[in-house]
Amino acid sequence: MKKAILIVFILTSLFCSAQKTENIIIITTDGFRWQEVFKGLDPAIANDKKFNQGDSTYIYKKYSASDFAASRQKIMPFFWTEIASKGQIYGNRDLGSKVDVSNPYWFSYPGYSEIMTGNVDVQINSNGYKPNPNVNVLEFLNKQSKLKGKVAAFGAWDAFDRILNEERSGFPVISAFDNVGGNKPTASQKLLNEMRNNSFKPFHEDECLDVFTHYEAMDELKTKKPKVLYISYGETDEWAHHGHYRSYLDAVNQVDKWIKEIWDFVQNDPQYKNKTTIFITVDHGRGDKIKSQWTDHGADVAGASQIWFAAMGPEIAPKGEIKTDSQFYQKQFAQTFAKIMGYNFTTDHPVETEVKEIFEK
Repeated sequence: MKKAILIVFILTSLFCSAQKTENIIIITTDGFRWQEVFKGLDPAIANDKKFNQGDSTYIYKKYSASDFAASRQKIMPFFWTEIASKGQIYGNRDLGSKVDVSNPYWFSYPGYSEIMTGNVDVQINSNGYKPNPNVNVLEFLNKQSKLKGKVAAFGAWDAFDRILNEERSGFPVISAFDNVGGNKPTASQKLLNEMRNNSFKPFHEDECLDVFTHYEAMDELKTKKPKVLYISYGETDEWAHHGHYRSYLDAVNQVDKWIKEIWDFVQNDPQYKNKTTIFITVDHGRGDKIKSQWTDHGADVAGASQIWFAAMGPEIAPKGEIKTDSQFYQKQFAQTFAKIMGYNFTTDHPVETEVKEIFEK
């Protein structure tokens, strides 16, 4: 009898130690290149009058440094201090760490669909594609008894209603200029709605400024305490398409500050502290050519399939920047999210296996 009790105790202890994450926050910053993540400021682009917005002095003062390691830390200080010391960072191709999209298109809707469904649907070949027929991992998690009604998504781009198929998925997807708070917004939500709707709209009605997406998501985090939260920032892609290198770098520098704000809140809240994993990635890469291809992406742009990802949390061993040869794919992320939360994502379409190495000590 004592032996049986001991075995149960050991198994219970193993299970408890194996699953510590109770919450996950998934963050994407649209189309931000691995080159700046790992190599910092690109002088060839910063020096080009076509791209530096007439202010190379500002770019160099804010983001240049004596070497690439110091430059990349100036661009993403939280990323290269906290996450680099306590998490894992993949995608430095110069060191053999490769991450790529699997879909053949190399632009946003197919990329986000691949991230969230763990599957490549070649019929999704347009950013204007209809509501996604494929089940996504957030939808799957929302059906689990412990997570039901505790899943939410916020995206700057209006396509997320379709990408995540909000009508079918059953969890709130606040995208672009959607109002938060429904018919009974709080005072904070009402103010957020008014500020967003009356804001400068450089991307027209398709996409709001990231600041509104961020603070809408933060309001959700602080008041409704979701267990699964997705936030998608979009300005990195928009400013790159405009050829505005200064604004492109400023956008990701701001995203890095927001990730720190999220993490600081998480680590000071009883529900989230030491029980939350954060996962950061992108939907696609961009070209690596100096003159024009860095501004673009798509199947005809060499390098646009190349991406990166990072993770930090209770399930993630502190390996820092991965410096060994490896190849991972975007379609592995959905199952990785599920496994981080202690589930196995299954649905009626194929789901690629998780990134197993992320869990290895």
